[in-house]
Amino acid sequence: MRLTSFTDYSLRVLMYVAARPQPQATIAEIAASFAVSESHLTKVVHSLGKQGVLVTVRGHGGGLALACPPDRINIGVVVRAAEAEGALVECFDRDTNRCVITSVCALRPVLVQALEAFYGVLGRYTLADITRHRRKLQHMLGLV
Repeated sequence: MRLTSFTDYSLRVLMYVAARPQPQATIAEIAASFAVSESHLTKVVHSLGKQGVLVTVRGHGGGLALACPPDRINIGVVVRAAEAEGALVECFDRDTNRCVITSVCALRPVLVQALEAFYGVLGRYTLADITRHRRKLQHMLGLV
């Protein structure tokens, strides 16, 4: 299984904001730290804001911040929301499924079980868990 870049960037944004010593970050700062596109991060930040994980303030002096403490942000929930539109395999999407063996295939339930196990493990962790080495993250991201 491979996570989309959207999910990867969602987690990076959250980790950056959680590690940051100042309360607000900007998309430009995060994009520069990870050498990724600002326009792509804008979509990520917008989605995280809609999920209620980030608070965004527009205009001069604006930026983004966590909407709640890191120990209340569940990694499994974030990943599940970011991956919501992507089907693991073709047969997971009824609208686009063209697989001719779907009606007799025994692989689909195995993949469903594996996917739920994957999300189950992620669901045991919070943003606080994955940013517990805050000082090291700050150093690596150039925040200190």
